[in-house]
Amino acid sequence: MITLALDASTYRSSVAVLDDARVLIQATATMKGQDREKLMPAVAEALRSVGASLQSIGRVVCGAGPGSFTSLRIAASIAKGIAVGRSIPLYAVSSLALIVAGNVKDGPRGARRYLAVQDALRGECFVAEFEHHEGAVKQVSSVRLIGNDQLEMVAGASESRVVGPDLKENWMPHARGTALLLDEIIAAGPVDLASWEPIYGRLAEAQVKWEAAHGRALRD
Repeated sequence: MITLALDASTYRSSVAVLDDARVLIQATATMKGQDREKLMPAVAEALRSVGASLQSIGRVVCGAGPGSFTSLRIAASIAKGIAVGRSIPLYAVSSLALIVAGNVKDGPRGARRYLAVQDALRGECFVAEFEHHEGAVKQVSSVRLIGNDQLEMVAGASESRVVGPDLKENWMPHARGTALLLDEIIAAGPVDLASWEPIYGRLAEAQVKWEAAHGRALRD
């Protein structure tokens, strides 16, 4: 079974093509400050390089956030478009999980705990705790929105190693992490293509400004 995995929860997106749980190829593409979208070309190149095509894909896995509003929408649109066009299932995976699963290396015996962090802007961040043990990554806490000044306290309370984009442990979410999470992803079942959207965590900045200026919700 060929799986196409992609994530764009930050301004650097990632793509991976898997044969079952084996990563055939992985790639990244920038998302911010470009005059054209580069994720779909990265998907096409990744497939081409392993001799695959859109017709070869049996399922799609997409990073579900939280993260960058615009980048997540682009990745979700691509993933849903491929899934609908090919009549194949689309699965969602936490982008926080991809921070850990996409970067963790086989280490010493015994479990190790990580606090995955994603910037939420406005002096806050999204966090969730994960445990890596014997090649498996499991989420052991819910996703929380905390102040940046609380990060050290939260990590200390759970004795977790803090990892995430632009931190001291600069771990970017990566679609290759799907390989470690695939059984759990499949067990959770595919999303509903008509209604699924990523977990943005926050409204887009443009929407926030519009609602502040007009004194009402955009969708009223």
